[in-house]
Amino acid sequence: MSVKVNIPHFLQHLTNDVKVVAVNGSTVGECLHDLVQRFPSLTKHLLDENSKLLKLVDVYINGESAYPDELNKPVNDGDELYIMLVLAGG
Repeated sequence: MSVKVNIPHFLQHLTNDVKVVAVNGSTVGECLHDLVQRFPSLTKHLLDENSKLLKLVDVYINGESAYPDELNKPVNDGDELYIMLVLAGG
């Protein structure tokens, strides 16, 4: 199943300036695993040492947050994933 991952501008230098990558998987986690297999330098920007999503990263499926169990969320053929950086401050 093909899913598109929209790469945010701040990570495009790690994907050879590719903005959208077609990946395969039936869950967000499988799709991200396919993405980092192709672009290993993305791994430290998305996943921790236990292959869990970093706390400052959020994933959206077709514009809707995949939180709280992002990596296990199912995806369908033709879905689009968006990687977002969560910012906080005070």
